[in-house]
Amino acid sequence: MGVVINTVLIVDDDPAFRRLASRIVAGLGFEVAGEAGTLAAALAAAAELRPEAALVDVGLPDGDGVTLAAQLVALPWRPSVVLTSSDPDAVTAAAVQRAGANGFLPKADLTDASLRWMLTGR
Repeated sequence: MGVVINTVLIVDDDPAFRRLASRIVAGLGFEVAGEAGTLAAALAAAAELRPEAALVDVGLPDGDGVTLAAQLVALPWRPSVVLTSSDPDAVTAAAVQRAGANGFLPKADLTDASLRWMLTGR
């Protein structure tokens, strides 16, 4: 059985992609808890908003999204993290697993069904 997820933090340095991802997330019935364009802003938003999940771009202007994923999943409430990138080869399965993320979805493959499954396991 999957985890119950209601709130999602969108982390990406591209405002247009954040808007698109927010529409997809909201369309799945999740609440967009907030958005962040940098690693630092994401950590601050996570501490303030306590999202149950995060969609995180691998390449952020001030750091690595894989490192951010590891920091997020280590938070006391253990949010689920899905990594994404416009580069389908941006991260290896081993790196995703080491970070504790639920998975990696290339931005081109960010369909409703695949995102729901990665966030919740169902």
